[in-house]
Amino acid sequence: MARKRIREDEEAAIDITPMMDIVFIMLIFFIVTTSFVKEAGIDVNKPEATQATKKPSATIFIAIRANGEVWMDKRPVDVERVAANIERLRAESPTDTIIIQADKEAKHGIVMEVMDQIKVADPALVITVAGENN
Repeated sequence: MARKRIREDEEAAIDITPMMDIVFIMLIFFIVTTSFVKEAGIDVNKPEATQATKKPSATIFIAIRANGEVWMDKRPVDVERVAANIERLRAESPTDTIIIQADKEAKHGIVMEVMDQIKVADPALVITVAGENN
């Protein structure tokens, strides 16, 4: 009788290995499907937009400060090097939309030079200038 009782206790163990497999698969799924947002690297004082609409998400952000500094990928960039940096960033993560975040005090000429450099990189790229509401 004692032998039978010991055997029943051994069979009552619960194997949690399949449950752990499912948890790890779900974790991997959530990590892979998470979208990461890239920022230009600086905060700019953007002008307000009253007629703003949501634009498609982009992975390339260009920020222009009031003093004319251009920032991409969290580092300052010369205006002449914007096209080369866009080509490099598009090789890492392909996109057809680029968002320019210009300070409301930024000179219009600098913004136009940046837009020209974007078109040099690829004329088919969509350029969005972000205001306060988008």
